[in-house]
Amino acid sequence: MSFLAIDIGNTRLKWALYSVPRPGAVLLQQGGVFLETIEELAETQWKTLKPPHSMLGCAVAGEAVRRRVEEQMELWDIAPNWVVPTARDSGLVNGYDHPGRLGADRWVALAGARSRVLAATPPGGTPRPALVVMVGTAVTVDALDPSGVFLGGLILPGFGLMQKALEIGTSSLRVPTGEVVDFPTNTSDALMSGGANAMAGAIERQYRRLLQRTGVAPVLLMTGGAAAKLQTITDLPFETVDTLIFEGLLLMRGSRQA
Repeated sequence: MSFLAIDIGNTRLKWALYSVPRPGAVLLQQGGVFLETIEELAETQWKTLKPPHSMLGCAVAGEAVRRRVEEQMELWDIAPNWVVPTARDSGLVNGYDHPGRLGADRWVALAGARSRVLAATPPGGTPRPALVVMVGTAVTVDALDPSGVFLGGLILPGFGLMQKALEIGTSSLRVPTGEVVDFPTNTSDALMSGGANAMAGAIERQYRRLLQRTGVAPVLLMTGGAAAKLQTITDLPFETVDTLIFEGLLLMRGSRQA
């Protein structure tokens, strides 16, 4: 009963094949491609893959990209299924004003966080709240209370968008990518450090707000391709989870079978 999880972001598609469609399943294989090379999947990474019995995916890149992926999946006899945010799913309650407008990746990442929180909760214990940070083209900071209610979250521009905005709005800030340092002494480092500290400040403020709201220190989970750039500048305890989206898809698929 192998299960294929697919995460289609704004620049890359990532996939993972699991032994069964439920939390805690064994990861069998994984891979990824840039969106420009999706048409190569059936003849490259997926060509020798053991056919999955089912799949569930998360897509934020648009319907046209999703259709391209479905065409590559035609080498298997499985139906494509994609997460659409709803008011309730897999023990989560969606607190967005319009639940369907929440990004599917944020909804699935929250499910992944909930799965981790529940797995770490001792029998008879109370789950902790969670703060979920995804660092990619955009940065999201989403809060989950102990009962699984999504309280809301922030959206910030990612590193690339911040630098592009400054380049567009000024005449002298077209410089190479810098490093994150405490006291930048060149423009490249100043731009990168400024963006990183802006993100870290938003994360730390939301952490304090969630702590005040629930009275319990939240579990802080970071994911996304650029998450490593924030790891050295926040004093908060956190865990980087590259597979958070996949873990959310496992929880959602398992809940649909229950």
